[in-house]
Amino acid sequence: MDFFERQDKARRNTKLLVFYFVLAVLSLLLAVNLTVSLVLAGFGNYGLMIWKSNPISSGTEQLPWSQAELLFCVTIGTLAVILTGSVVKTLQLTGGGSAVAELLDGRLVNPNTSDADERRLLNVVEEMSIASGVPVPQVYVMDGEAGINAFAAGHSASDAAIGVTLGCAKMLSRDELQGVIAHEFSHILNGDMRLNLRLMGLVFGILCLTVIGRILIRARRGKFPLPLIGLALIIIGWAGVFFGRLIQAAVSRQREALADASAVQFTRNPAGLSGALKKILIYGSRIDSPHAEEASHLFFANGLDNSLFATHPLLTERIRALRPSLDGKFPRVIQQPTPAISPASEAPQPPHPPQIPRFPVVQTEAHRFTPPFITEHAVVANVGQATRQHLRYAVDFHQAIPPVLQVASRDPLGAGALVCAFLLASDPSTRQKQLENLDCATSDSIREEIMRIWHAIQGMPQQARIPLVDLALPALRRLSPQQFEQFRATTEKLVASKAETDLFVYMLRKIVVRHLERNFFPQQRPITQFYALRPLAPDCGALLSAAAYAGQRNITEAYAAFAQGAESLNRAAHCEIPWLPPDQCDLSRVDAALARLSQAVPQIKKNVLSACAQTVAADDVIQEGEAELLRTIADALDCPVPPFVQSQETSAPAAPEA
Repeated sequence: MDFFERQDKARRNTKLLVFYFVLAVLSLLLAVNLTVSLVLAGFGNYGLMIWKSNPISSGTEQLPWSQAELLFCVTIGTLAVILTGSVVKTLQLTGGGSAVAELLDGRLVNPNTSDADERRLLNVVEEMSIASGVPVPQVYVMDGEAGINAFAAGHSASDAAIGVTLGCAKMLSRDELQGVIAHEFSHILNGDMRLNLRLMGLVFGILCLTVIGRILIRARRGKFPLPLIGLALIIIGWAGVFFGRLIQAAVSRQREALADASAVQFTRNPAGLSGALKKILIYGSRIDSPHAEEASHLFFANGLDNSLFATHPLLTERIRALRPSLDGKFPRVIQQPTPAISPASEAPQPPHPPQIPRFPVVQTEAHRFTPPFITEHAVVANVGQATRQHLRYAVDFHQAIPPVLQVASRDPLGAGALVCAFLLASDPSTRQKQLENLDCATSDSIREEIMRIWHAIQGMPQQARIPLVDLALPALRRLSPQQFEQFRATTEKLVASKAETDLFVYMLRKIVVRHLERNFFPQQRPITQFYALRPLAPDCGALLSAAAYAGQRNITEAYAAFAQGAESLNRAAHCEIPWLPPDQCDLSRVDAALARLSQAVPQIKKNVLSACAQTVAADDVIQEGEAELLRTIADALDCPVPPFVQSQETSAPAAPEA
């Protein structure tokens, strides 16, 4: 399956999840009504009365209800409890992966950490992000968990978080840790995270019956048997736990096996992943958090004791699938103290911009993977398909980043200056005008920092910009809301101040702002609204027209490029995709078009991205800048495209330890 088929399957699994949830709720309602009926039969007339104090007399007044009326009220009340619990938990998880990590007592890892294990963890996550084209997620460590486990959570790649236990960070080798993180990234790429968060919300509603039962047990005893009803609700609530675990197992087990296979395809190192699973056999993967049960389907391995409805396949089955020659011998791990390393923020910085080293990526091993040309079919085929070549490229790229840019990407204000430096024009007069427009929006020190970083990125190949922007996102998420508003306004001014429209620069800024907006305004997540291409024809016209103008020298060539890309969309939409003049497909129109297209089903996104690739490749070649433009368009459609590298099989260099 390709990326879009996996996304479609995730959507279908969501519908299946809702079906399971409805069945579970109906079963619980039946059990509650049966329990109440038995209680009423056992307590006679008392069960058909509601006792209420009479304010006029000192006696009581009986309000008889029929059994049918009482059962109807019980049904409505039970349904209200379940739905309210599900809604409350879903709202609690609006913050995405960070909300789940904090629920499980995770600690956000500082990008400038001096802990060697945490630095290694961050490096592995950053390399995986560069290789897969996914924004760098936030990384959490669960300090109170000694077992070996991990999870990925979030509604999308924009608000994703990866959490690992302390045992996972300290007891695994780099290859084993890389296998675990690759497994979690496959959940991000396969669309599992959104499904898992919805599952958490629905299952919690089912578990709420036990909470009501505990309240009723502590209620004042009277003629109406509230404590007995409470005990019954607790028992029924555990039946809800049964249904919840059953749903978790049904949804989760197959996807865990798929994630293992995807991780091996990613790293081409089954020994790393199987080694991590072997160590779990020895040291365990139990999660002691009180919220472990509701999040059990998120974890890399079973977070609870093994049971009939375990959310993961057996460890031995997973190991044999990766390493058929399992010998059953598992060496014990002897933890060695890891020396602290100096944080990147303490690295020496050159005092003058001219002394800042140039970006050396073109001289590194990463350059030899860059393909001499890129075909239009490679763009769509590469979506969500990270391989070992991409990972090798990412390791080389990560090592090639100069210290001054590493420092900037890990500091909130430095990361903002890095993004602003990318938006500056190469023309001196235009660049000076851009900086003058920032006089009211920023301080002198920030403008000096922008220029200092601008000198550092001169000579950098265009293919390095998107990875560096992705690496800066974790630091930018640490901005305060006021700082983010200032950053957003600053970048908007820089783009608007350019004399000529630069679609790539605009899209680069859109990548940053779009991912950050989902962090600062989580309620603005896009939802699927378009299941047919026809209503989106004007938006496709604006996007294809803008892409055609950006890649061609004159309007005649631009129209020919547009026609080539629009041909397939005309058939899919059963209507004509409109060709727009330049003034009708400006940046604001493209922005609105991408916002609507991002709300379409995966197959529509695939068709649109393919049409964009055909438009750019109308002259039979996709240049490096055009390829990076296609990557930014794909990112805006939530379709991560890895870097374009040669698919040659050579021996992989040894990965560094930190």
